[in-house]
Amino acid sequence: MPNDPQENRDALGRNLTYGLLDRLGSQIVGGTWADRSFPTEAELSQAHGVSRSVTREAVKMLTAKGLVTARPRQGTMIQPVSQWNLFDKDVLRWMLESSFSIDLLKQFGQLRVAIEPAAAALAAQEATDEGRALIEAGFARMQAADAGRDDVLEADVAFHVAILKASGNPFFGQFRDVVSTALKTSIRYTNRIVGRSADLDAHESVMAAILARDPQQAHARMERIIVDALDAIKHNESEG
Repeated sequence: MPNDPQENRDALGRNLTYGLLDRLGSQIVGGTWADRSFPTEAELSQAHGVSRSVTREAVKMLTAKGLVTARPRQGTMIQPVSQWNLFDKDVLRWMLESSFSIDLLKQFGQLRVAIEPAAAALAAQEATDEGRALIEAGFARMQAADAGRDDVLEADVAFHVAILKASGNPFFGQFRDVVSTALKTSIRYTNRIVGRSADLDAHESVMAAILARDPQQAHARMERIIVDALDAIKHNESEG
């Protein structure tokens, strides 16, 4: 069946829009316009060789992410970081890619300490058979990665995301994008500090507590993993 020309045009428009969104978002977070005004739609269209409609849609998406705001007679203004949607995976990715930041890693670790131990405790209480199987599958991937048969970062992330999902709380589940985006940077950095990949015994102990329906131990053991990573970051920073 031949391709629909209109569908092709729509797909091209979406690709152009997301491409421009990615460039502009990365530039905003990277400080390109820190000391000058944000370009007009006409200037952006000309500079990037796209239509005004593509530019307008990309700017709307930046607005939805909290990076810019449009004000009458003032044009489009860049918002302070406090207004950015830091849980948006694009915003977080742009922040991580713009410049490596120890402070950002510590802040992310502090967020994880507040969220993941509670999710592990809840998973110990509420996880369905499907949720428990998902955690076991995540740990099996970590074992495979340790033996060189899977990707170390992807397997570690899969384990942590499985626990968020197994908690049964949709609010915890919504952190999966934040975890999967930022944890890769955190893991890569902390693994380099300690000279090894994730501690399999520590992760297995979290899984065992969840499978044993022991929320207190699940909380404590997950907290220990994250606190150890934070301590490694702080120790390395003090020596650097």
